[in-house]
Amino acid sequence: MTDKMKKLAFVLSGGGARGALQVGALRALVEEEIHPDLLVGTSVGAINAVYLAVNGVNLNSLDGLVDAWGKAKDADLLPTNYFRLALRSFTHLSRDEVYSRMRRFFISQGLEPALRFDHIDGVELILVATDLNSGGTVLYGLDPGQSLLDCLMDSITLPPWIMPNERDGHLLMDGGLISNLPIEPALKCGAEKIIALDLNDLREPPLVGPEVGKLITKLLFAVAKRQMELEMALAEQSQIPVFRINLLADKPIALWDFQYTRELIDRGYETMRNKIPELVEAL
Repeated sequence: MTDKMKKLAFVLSGGGARGALQVGALRALVEEEIHPDLLVGTSVGAINAVYLAVNGVNLNSLDGLVDAWGKAKDADLLPTNYFRLALRSFTHLSRDEVYSRMRRFFISQGLEPALRFDHIDGVELILVATDLNSGGTVLYGLDPGQSLLDCLMDSITLPPWIMPNERDGHLLMDGGLISNLPIEPALKCGAEKIIALDLNDLREPPLVGPEVGKLITKLLFAVAKRQMELEMALAEQSQIPVFRINLLADKPIALWDFQYTRELIDRGYETMRNKIPELVEAL
């Protein structure tokens, strides 16, 4: 049986469109009345974490998250015209275009600009971004007065879609660059047991499309693989129980390919349902 007196963290990794897998897995956890004290998210995991923190970690909220993912599928949030994106990156216009599109989408899903971390009730929330100036992580949520929307946008800022953002001496971009499976931030925030929903797919990614797209795919694959290894090694050293669920599609899915959203939600649910007995025993 799980020890309900210990602080339980759900750690949600980055993984682009594969984040739909987490939605299904989270439903399976909530159905079993396994609820976190702390949500830690990076990149797309930050999106899922924010939605649940704002709306509540419950089945009704997860229904809304499924609906939001369906709308994201049709919203072309990560356009794949690489040549056009690369050209606009040099003029910083891509930040205005994709950044504004994604920001408007989040607002349409109820994440109003005025919402702050101290408006969240019932669960702690930590979002992870990368500071290119220091080479370290920035943890949002330690300052309760920060804007949820602004911090979320920093956690998901990934060139060539959105260029890094300068704020308070930091040059900020996607947290997945150096902490794609943010176990270390969870430990820093007092987690005593961790369920890590890991979207890292260590199978060789499909290399399709223009050369710049293939390069981005290979780069992100290499970074995510190394970071996962480092985070798990740190967890082992800490002697904090970590139950890592590797959520995989039946084939490698590109970060920006949202056409499989419904299938991935179902797959994530099935994967977690199969792990529930082992999970309860381990925690």
